Amino acid sequence: MAKTKVICFANNKGGSGKSTTCSNVGYGLSVLGSKVLLIDGDMQMNLSLSLFDEDQVLSYAQSGKNLYEGIRRQDDLTDYIDHSRYEGLDLIPSSTLMSSIEYELFTKWQREYILRKCLANIVESEMYDYILIDCPPSLGIITTNALCVADTLLVPIQCEYYALEGLSQLMNSVRRVKRQYNEQLDIEGVLLTMYDGRLNLTQQVVEEVKKYFPRKVFATVIPRTVRLSEAPSFGRPICYFDRSSKGAYAYDALADEVLKKAAP
Repeated sequence: MAKTKVICFANNKGGSGKSTTCSNVGYGLSVLGSKVLLIDGDMQMNLSLSLFDEDQVLSYAQSGKNLYEGIRRQDDLTDYIDHSRYEGLDLIPSSTLMSSIEYELFTKWQREYILRKCLANIVESEMYDYILIDCPPSLGIITTNALCVADTLLVPIQCEYYALEGLSQLMNSVRRVKRQYNEQLDIEGVLLTMYDGRLNLTQQVVEEVKKYFPRKVFATVIPRTVRLSEAPSFGRPICYFDRSSKGAYAYDALADEVLKKAAP
């Protein structure tokens, strides 16, 4: 790749599979030979917990080596990178203190660009092929910062009744950020998660999403499986936790789609 590509994973509705998708796409890209940095922007630390044991994640949260401290101090985030157990896959972990970041950044000058400033050296050095940012399930200052630094946005949408609820708010935020802060921002793609082809409801949601996002829906769909929901509790991506599962095959295919989109 010619330059580092920054992708943020966002959906203001919780339970869409956002953190699971971010960790598994990151792992899949690293297996395909890319060097990947994951950034956990959510106070629930689900992305961090999907790659590390709970004791390790808590130690990062308490040590000050996490995204909250880096943004609060407006530091170069190079010093906050931790290496995961997987070759080519690194992480900047989160902290429960991210819950107070809205208040702490409220009066900061150009607060929408703080994450861009903190990531500038990492992006410009091209030490990674991809930087993947897991946003919190909200449209607050962290999601706005991620959209301001990102090249593209990946939106996971679960195949359930309220799947499109709040989606117009997310798209309004994307348009506002594109207009005011980051005119290069584009949609990487929309991913259908928790897919069960036996249900009529699933097919209805698929049709609605394709109507809402013409030509932007990934060919890959992520099935609803027990193994996918189990993997994070073991601190493992699904492709490492159960290589033969349907979820692993699906995320392999998704990583391949993302890689092909970036190909010249």
